[in-house]
Amino acid sequence: MGVMDGNPKVEPLHYGEVTGLWSYVAANNGLISGYEISVNHTGDEDLKKILQDAIEMMKRHNKEVEEILKNNGITPPPSLPGVPKANLEDIPAGARYVDPQISATVSVNVGQGLVACSMVMGQCTREDIAKSFAKYHMDWAMIGYKLLKLNKEKGWIAHPPLHKPE
Repeated sequence: MGVMDGNPKVEPLHYGEVTGLWSYVAANNGLISGYEISVNHTGDEDLKKILQDAIEMMKRHNKEVEEILKNNGITPPPSLPGVPKANLEDIPAGARYVDPQISATVSVNVGQGLVACSMVMGQCTREDIAKSFAKYHMDWAMIGYKLLKLNKEKGWIAHPPLHKPE
């Protein structure tokens, strides 16, 4: 019997899976830190809620992926220190990110998260990892949906030229 004929959780990871898993956690660690800073900068409660949801989502994902890495003898990337809470009014206007900037940046990150999940799924030989990243992909898509709706409601979306049939 071969190494790929039974329980996927005991199948060895290949180098692409290891790199994808490790990189996903490392990227999420950076985003978590950046979003914690963004929570301090935003005055919009709806955007703050999306940021907090995204932070919790990435922490959940990281916990699961770190467990897979550890179970396979791989040290996960280091997490970054937490960001202390700050009062928005204490941040000088010229040093403060504004809500449309934060939302636009997070929107780009959502696209990158979707691509990262798709890449890991596409290179997997282990079904359990592919299934987890399909779930993570859907989580990122839901954050993206909430952001799209918020951006439209707040007038923050930058439309490309619209095609209007005559």
